[in-house]
Amino acid sequence: MSIPTPIEWQEGRLKILDQTLLPHQTRWIELETIEDVFEAIIQLKVRGAPAIGITAAYGLAIAAKKYEGVDIETFHLRIHEDYLYLAGSRPTAVNLFWALDRMMKVIETLYSTEETIISLEQEAKKIHQEDEEICRQIGENALSLLNGRKKVLTICNAGTIATGKYGTALAPFHLGKEKGVDFQVYACETRPVLQGARLTAWELQQSNVDVTVITDNMAAHTIATKGIEAIIVGADRIASNGDTANKIGTWQLAILANYFQIPFYVAAPLSTFDFSIASGADIPIEERLAEEVTHIGPNQITPEGTKVFNPAFDVTTANLITAIITEKGIFEADRNKLAQLNKAEEGVRA
Repeated sequence: MSIPTPIEWQEGRLKILDQTLLPHQTRWIELETIEDVFEAIIQLKVRGAPAIGITAAYGLAIAAKKYEGVDIETFHLRIHEDYLYLAGSRPTAVNLFWALDRMMKVIETLYSTEETIISLEQEAKKIHQEDEEICRQIGENALSLLNGRKKVLTICNAGTIATGKYGTALAPFHLGKEKGVDFQVYACETRPVLQGARLTAWELQQSNVDVTVITDNMAAHTIATKGIEAIIVGADRIASNGDTANKIGTWQLAILANYFQIPFYVAAPLSTFDFSIASGADIPIEERLAEEVTHIGPNQITPEGTKVFNPAFDVTTANLITAIITEKGIFEADRNKLAQLNKAEEGVRA
């Protein structure tokens, strides 16, 4: 078995692993237009903050090809409209905006439409390639931090199929298998879309990692009776004070970790940090369709007309986070420490 990856770009063609069909079908679909990319993100065919960013970057590169031969002013106008269109696909994952903004910077100093089209494709490929190495480094840092803790709980899917490769929260498990380090991973099913039961279980099985699925309401009992030694999760957006938005259900795991006095780790690339916002109160929380709750597959499980509240994410406050694991190292979820990280990164970008 090998580590699966969710995105392929070959000779200007974008293919993604349709994650709505997993684990029962492994089907690759081609996204030929920017509308295909938008719908794939909305419908969760591609998901996970880094993978969304990579796919959106390729989407902008695909859109640019439509404008071959137009003057550069018209090109800029139309590609900006495409940028806004893709940016509206999902509001919480900051990697989407990070990737699209990075793509838009490419066109600022170019004055030839043909050159810009080529450069946009090259930048999207670069974002994709960089993410694989970033995730590997996150995994290495997480392995050093776990330091012998083998029984670990996670939620949602912050794995290889949510990124370029390896994942964030799941990266230490994939890398651990490569290095002969065996973990016992407990994966919350992650209602209502079951990313843990469907996706995390599937991809860890592909790497021969020992994984056990639990329902979300079994977390406290599992920690107490199975000797869980740490909790590790991904992130969709991290505020400048360390507050972290992640899949709904994450906050309650952080509260449980605090109660049981085990470490609670967030694993995320620097592109997930949003230093423009002060706290988690500023993070927009996406609310999704009621059918995700009222139905499992095609089958309705609630009475007709039942009201539903379906937030896709919650915000874990920084005081509940033991450490944030990035490709640049391990940091406390503290405003001052993170401000130093931001300053250092701004120096690198300058």
